[in-house]
Amino acid sequence: MLPYFNYKSITDLNDLIVKSLYKIPHDVDLIVGIPRSGMLPANLIALYLNKPYTDIDSFVDERIYDFGERGKSLNTKKIDKILLIDDSICSGNALNKVKQKIKQKKLSSNILFGSIYATPESANKVDIFFEIVEMPRVFQWNLFHHNDVIPHSFMDIDGVLCPNPPVDDDGPIYKEYIANAPLLFRPSVEIDTIISCRLEKYRLITESWLQTNEIKYKKLIMLDMQNKIDRIKWGKHGAYKGNAYKNSDAILFIESSWIEAKTIFKISKKPVFCVETFSMINHRKLKIRLNLFFEKIKVIVWKILCKCGII
Repeated sequence: MLPYFNYKSITDLNDLIVKSLYKIPHDVDLIVGIPRSGMLPANLIALYLNKPYTDIDSFVDERIYDFGERGKSLNTKKIDKILLIDDSICSGNALNKVKQKIKQKKLSSNILFGSIYATPESANKVDIFFEIVEMPRVFQWNLFHHNDVIPHSFMDIDGVLCPNPPVDDDGPIYKEYIANAPLLFRPSVEIDTIISCRLEKYRLITESWLQTNEIKYKKLIMLDMQNKIDRIKWGKHGAYKGNAYKNSDAILFIESSWIEAKTIFKISKKPVFCVETFSMINHRKLKIRLNLFFEKIKVIVWKILCKCGII
């Protein structure tokens, strides 16, 4: 079976919430998010419904803030029905821990448990869910912290871990930049392989920067060429990354450039996530697009044949 991830972006999350608001009872008084991932949908739902919201720990400690006025506490006696929401549910372990915490506090409020995304097996564990998304799945908001993905991934440096260098002169200005580049994304788990088109002669500077920024990794692959001129003449950046990824056991490549991401996918035939567009290149998505294309072709051909009186 070809590798594939069910991927959802923040835009997907927002659009799904907007079109699914009708599933939430109108008399819910408070939205409670399960940190960390549940706070994003909780905030969006609360904003759209004009309801107060808080996190689970503040809720059990009865620290809830009213909406519309900063610093004003909400009278908890007015709260009857509560929606406790997370971004997703799979095994239900996180939800069970929350239920236990609420049970220990002996809270009497009417609580609905909800999840934006559920699996077919976990949908019956919540009162409300918005969409079924089967495993394996990856979300934009937790990709860099995914314990089952990042340790088995390839990752670019420039444009992913740090911004792309403003200059590429292969000299002192460039050297100074990569030594002190600002951090862009910091994965919270160990990366399998970091691969870059930076020249091998910058390995020590690059390793020092990675260590300073507490980025954990197993391998660092750099381009074994003498200078920038040789690298530009060679020009096969996407192919270089794609072949390395193809010949590995990695399950995802995180790339900065959309153009190179497409090349990496074409060569490796494995999922590629592009930071430039926050999109996932997958086999299944391409297959769906091709099917839609051929369906359109069929309709056009049918109309032409009908117009010509052939059928």
